[in-house]
Amino acid sequence: MQNDLKPYPAYKDSGVPWLGQAPEHWNVRRIKSMFHEKDERRCDGTGVLLSLTRTRGIIPHSEATDRLAGAENLSKYKVCGVGDLVMNRMQAWSGMFALSSLEGVVSPDYSVFRAVGSCDVKYFELLFRTPPAVAQFARLSKGIGSGFNRLYTEDFGGVLVAVPPTDEQSSIVRYLDHADRKVRHVILARQQLIKLLTEQKQAIIQRAVTRGLDPNVRLKPSGIPWLGDVPEQWDVEPMKRIALFKSGVGFPVNRQGGIGLEIPFLRVSDMTRPGNEQWIKSANSTVSRETAAELGAFLFPANSIIFPKVGGALLTNKRRLLSISSCIDNNLMGCVVQGATLSYVFTLMQQLDLGRLAKPGPVPAIGESEVEEIRVALPPSDEQSAIVRYLDGATASLDKAVDAARREIDLLREYRTRLIADVVTGKLDVRDAAAHLPDEPEEQPEPLDEEPVAETSDFDAEESDGDHSEDESRDA
Repeated sequence: MQNDLKPYPAYKDSGVPWLGQAPEHWNVRRIKSMFHEKDERRCDGTGVLLSLTRTRGIIPHSEATDRLAGAENLSKYKVCGVGDLVMNRMQAWSGMFALSSLEGVVSPDYSVFRAVGSCDVKYFELLFRTPPAVAQFARLSKGIGSGFNRLYTEDFGGVLVAVPPTDEQSSIVRYLDHADRKVRHVILARQQLIKLLTEQKQAIIQRAVTRGLDPNVRLKPSGIPWLGDVPEQWDVEPMKRIALFKSGVGFPVNRQGGIGLEIPFLRVSDMTRPGNEQWIKSANSTVSRETAAELGAFLFPANSIIFPKVGGALLTNKRRLLSISSCIDNNLMGCVVQGATLSYVFTLMQQLDLGRLAKPGPVPAIGESEVEEIRVALPPSDEQSAIVRYLDGATASLDKAVDAARREIDLLREYRTRLIADVVTGKLDVRDAAAHLPDEPEEQPEPLDEEPVAETSDFDAEESDGDHSEDESRDA
């Protein structure tokens, strides 16, 4: 699609270094000339609480997290209306902006803007999330380090941007909406393929860790409904016989973000960092040994297994191995394998659906005592190693196909990001292409399995970094 697009016929020097050349008929304006900040409070504490999320925009708070806010907190929250532009001041440096299609209230640590005069606010939402704009917001944000910097309204309003005429803004939005639908459909198809391949792999692993490799082996009842019959020579043991389980500890916001200290301090978000697909090799935060001791954090040795224990992340059943000794926060649990082959226990842990075994309640959670008592089938150590070797070969082609699909998804996302940036900054002219697009019915886009998700909970945002994901709710 992008190959059919060409630059504008004529450009001019915008006079702004980061903008460079702009289409000749575009104006260069400060953001404050197009948006003014609203600061309305709902003193009675009523209204629908809304959350600003990275991948879904403005949604009801109840869809973003299981945590609840009381009416006394809502009285401090800001009124947000349909058509308002919402900015997470502490995450503007990472592109946290969204156009609201809902009426409600949002975190007091956000800024809510109403357009001045005629414009297509969706165009500016797209513009403010592009890498060039985000770089400016990051430069102007003030604070003590990445993750804790605020972009204040006066600094945001002073940023110069190149602005097309209003009808052209709408043409750009129409074209990018069309392109986004096409990209999403392809991504969704690849994600469905990944799910099918993953289910196939899980079925192969499930049979191997419950029946072994000999199809003629004699079986015995395990006494566990979900496990069924197991090979006669296998033991059925609680997990505490093969590993030590410990939960992580609270990781205060003011201790996060440390770089280059002795000990990685891991959160759920570190499990989705590039390169951490199986072994944790990097972390967003490190702490000193003194800080770890002060927080009462257990130091998990290398080769420990970690996994989420609360919230939506628990239901993803992610498992990771530590490449170096690390501490973990209280949304994670770790285990030190002591009585079995590490690679076999890691495979076994990947098969356990801890979400199904979690405590009932509004927030799914599981504790050490529940995990320790889960009974599993355990073959002799030589057979454990044989099963792992077999699975490495039997699932290699499936892993290769999944990796290929994920790489394609990454490329599609990169393409979408680059296309949006090129179009909203005037590098490509979509006016003619937008004029010839077919009429398309309004549709609610199917949700994608977005990778790094740092969704916001907005709960006690004035006391936090305003960027808690539902799987990182410290007080869940």
